[in-house]
Order: sequence, then C-alpha cells, then structure tokens
Amino acid sequence: VQLQASGGGLVQPGNSLRLSCVASGFNMDGYAVQWFRQVPGKEREPVLCLRTDNRLDYYESSVMARFTMSRDNPKNTVYLHIDTLKPEDTAVYTCAADRRSCSAFASDFDYRGQGTLVTVSS
Repeated sequence: VQLQASGGGLVQPGNSLRLSCVASGFNMDGYAVQWFRQVPGKEREPVLCLRTDNRLDYYESSVMARFTMSRDNPKNTVYLHIDTLKPEDTAVYTCAADRRSCSAFASDFDYRGQGTLVTVSS
C-alpha cells in the first residue's frame, strides 16, 4: 500500500501547478484525501481536504480562491490544482487518505504519502 505525491518543481510566481496524489494497493475512491504543506523550519499544516462526499474543506482561508482538488477514480488519483502561485506557497506538499473523514492531524489518516517540493520563485 502506497500513497505518492508528485508534480512539484520550480515555478514562477503567477503560474499554475497540478500536484498528483496516486494510490497503489488500495482503492482510493470514496476516501477523504487531504493535502498538507510544510515550509522549511516550520510545522506541517493542513491545507484542504476532499471529503468522502466530494466537498472541499479548507483549513487555510488564504488559499480558498486559488486551491482546489479533483478526483480521477480510474487512475486512483486525486489532484491539487493551484492557481496564481505565490512565493509563500513554497513548501513540501504531502497527501493523506482516510476512509472516514478529514482531520487537521496527519496521524489520523489511514495512509500518508511522501511529499513533493514546490518552489515558487522568479
């Protein structure tokens, strides 16, 4: 069983990016899937979650207009779409999945993946 985040890289401010969270070894359809991010030197923080009913919960109001998520069930993948990237979005982004619900704490999730680094800089 594995959860893998990918799609990060060096991006210029104002551009868009799509991160992928790919599950293997289990069917992620219907799971709550959440993204966290961690800025170097700071604690990991929850960002937003795609609930089991496919509605979004945001933990950071500052990203509501720019971040969204979507599922691709045949690919067993959930995406994080980020528009108008800002330097303060620079962080390691990780995803987590749970069959029941979202949570502010990564330890509450059934599965947690490795991160992907997003660097926003000109």
